[in-house]
Amino acid sequence: MNRVVLRHPDKAIDTGAYSSGILCDGWLYVSGHAALDLTIGEVVGGSVEEQTSLTLRSIEKVLHEAGCSLENVVKCNCYLARMEDFDRFDREYSKHFQIPPARTTVQSGLGGGLLIEIDAIAHVPSRQD
Repeated sequence: MNRVVLRHPDKAIDTGAYSSGILCDGWLYVSGHAALDLTIGEVVGGSVEEQTSLTLRSIEKVLHEAGCSLENVVKCNCYLARMEDFDRFDREYSKHFQIPPARTTVQSGLGGGLLIEIDAIAHVPSRQD
């Protein structure tokens, strides 16, 4: 098994003992991301729509490091601070995918002003694909 650790290109602070992404045998596993300014560690975006968009753009940066994009994502796990935000989250989330990946969405105890966290799994295309 060949594993490559990927860092988020904007990450300048310590946010814990995890990798932003792990590339393994053609699959990219992206850790949970949120609407954080990774240079100072502060939450950005006030609404669930803003935080959803910022979170997906953050994930997209890790995907880019592996040579892929949101179109290569096959599965997302989404964690909402408040389930009553689901419809607004879902509308914004759907704008980022031509073909929506498989998804699980649950309510979670997010803190510090976070309204959403998302992790993802993507297939990284090879030159033979």
